[in-house]
Amino acid sequence: MNNEQINTLNWPDNKLLPAIVQHAISGKVLMQGYMNPDALSHTLNSGDVTFFSRSKQRLWTKGESSGHVLKLVSIDSDCDADSLLVQALPQGPTCHTGTETCWHDNSANGPQLAFLYDLEQVIKSREGSDPASSYTASLFAKGVKRIAQKVGEEGVESALAAMAGDKEELANEAADLIFHLLVLLRSQQLELNDVVKVLQQRHK
Repeated sequence: MNNEQINTLNWPDNKLLPAIVQHAISGKVLMQGYMNPDALSHTLNSGDVTFFSRSKQRLWTKGESSGHVLKLVSIDSDCDADSLLVQALPQGPTCHTGTETCWHDNSANGPQLAFLYDLEQVIKSREGSDPASSYTASLFAKGVKRIAQKVGEEGVESALAAMAGDKEELANEAADLIFHLLVLLRSQQLELNDVVKVLQQRHK
C-alpha cells in the first residue's frame, strides 16, 4: 500500500479502521490498533507503525515512550477495504505488559512454524556465552568446522532413518539436522529468513 491508495479505502464515519499487526517473519499476531488516514499516512512515510489513540485522541506511534517501535514492512487491506493487516518487525516487546504479543505471549496462539523463529532467537542469545553453560554455546566455541561437521552427520543420519522406513527416528534426526543448521547459519551471520528468500526467488 502507498499514500495514493489511502483514499480508496472504505473509511467509516469515524474514519477509523482496525489494524492488526503481525510479525513479518514469525507470523505471530502482535497487537490490534486503529488507524485514521493521518495515522496510515504517517506510518507509510515514517516507517514506524502509528495509530490513532482513541483514549488520547491523537496520533500515537507504538514505542514512542518505551522505544519498542514496530518497523513497518508492509500494509495491506482486506477484500472489503475496511480493515488493515500490518506486517512489521518489533524492536522489543509489543505489549505494554512486557510480553512479545498482546495475547499474553502464548506461543500456542501462534503458527507452529513460528517456533523456528523463537528457536533462532535462543540460539542467537547463546552465541558468545560460556561454553559450559549450554550445548549451543559449546558448539559456537568449537567453531564453524565442528558445526558444519554436525550438520553433515545429522544429514546422513536423517537419510539413513528414511531409508530404514523409521518415521519416528526420521523426525528425531530431522529435528537435530534443523537445529544444527540454524546454528551453522547463525555462525555465518545468516538467518532462516535468508534461506526462505532464496526459495521464494526460485519459486517465481
